[in-house]
Amino acid sequence: VVSNAQARWPAVEFRIENTATQGGLAVAQILEALGILDRDPAVDVIVLARGGGSVEDLLPFSDETLCRAVAACRTPVVSAIGHEPDTPLVDHVADLRCSTPTEAGRRLVPDLAEEIARITGLRDRGRRALHGWVDREQRLLDALRARPVLADPLRDMARRHEELERLRTATRAAVERRVERDGTEIAHLRARLTALGPAATLARGYAIVQRWTGDEILPVLRSTAEVAPGDRLRIRVGDGTVGAAVEDGRDE
Repeated sequence: VVSNAQARWPAVEFRIENTATQGGLAVAQILEALGILDRDPAVDVIVLARGGGSVEDLLPFSDETLCRAVAACRTPVVSAIGHEPDTPLVDHVADLRCSTPTEAGRRLVPDLAEEIARITGLRDRGRRALHGWVDREQRLLDALRARPVLADPLRDMARRHEELERLRTATRAAVERRVERDGTEIAHLRARLTALGPAATLARGYAIVQRWTGDEILPVLRSTAEVAPGDRLRIRVGDGTVGAAVEDGRDE
């Protein structure tokens, strides 16, 4: 038991209580050792071990008192009695039955090499998982960085600036065309007003005659019947006005 357990896990520690394993004193000594080990808080598991023997030699391990004591133990009990065909009653009440003491040594502790290999495998799996996660996140960052908005952040601003300049130029051209068109239209209207206004008529040699009383100017004179000799007149021609007086009456 000890050699097999230490071969698998060198750090394992044993407390060995030697007792008789056959004969009339065996049950009492085993019960005493069992009680000592069960009360020891440093003991994690109790192993009842004995090599092979005849049925009569193994009778102490079928004793009712021993079986009840094993069932009442608070510490787990491993039964490793005789050879594989041997099945004393204590095998049925123990927490674990091992067919031989050699098997008990293998069942008590894990194998150090297997545990190291398991830890190594888990470490490798963790490393691969971590590297895979880092690679995946790195690819995601590369993809985000490769997007145009992040690869050249000022490109969109430059494009917007060009669009604003184009709109500003188009707006300025539209306003200038509108001002020019409206200026041309105003010039045409001014020419029409000039052609239709009295100033153009006066420039062609016509005159506007009004009666003048000294304090006020009466409406335009439209008929010779509206004046009499001696009336004062105000005559407007193309380049100014002159005063006049009526000397005689109406001339047919």
